Amino acid sequence: QVELQESGPGLVKPSQTLSLTCTVSGDSVTTNYYWSWIRQRPGKGLEWIGMIRYSGEAYYAPSLKSRTAISRDTTKNQFTLQLSSVTPEDTAVYYCARTNGYWDYWGQGTQVTVSS
Repeated sequence: QVELQESGPGLVKPSQTLSLTCTVSGDSVTTNYYWSWIRQRPGKGLEWIGMIRYSGEAYYAPSLKSRTAISRDTTKNQFTLQLSSVTPEDTAVYYCARTNGYWDYWGQGTQVTVSS
């Protein structure tokens, strides 16, 4: 059974960096998949942020690329999201997901609010 769990602060101040971690169980971040971050802002649809390949290469949505970094810790079987210079527009539920041509396993999501 593959499970993913997001963790991180629920409140971030404007201009700071949002940092989230996804812990994977039942699979390894080094297996032949991609591991994605996705968000859903209030009243909006799902938005793909980026993903990291099993071999470590990362890919980002063009609209967020300049502010995004995705990395992984193979010893902890985790991958992380850092989104810098956040604004209230970055308020969203953030999800991590395994990507196998589609998002086949998801975390439950974590609410992040950007506010002073």
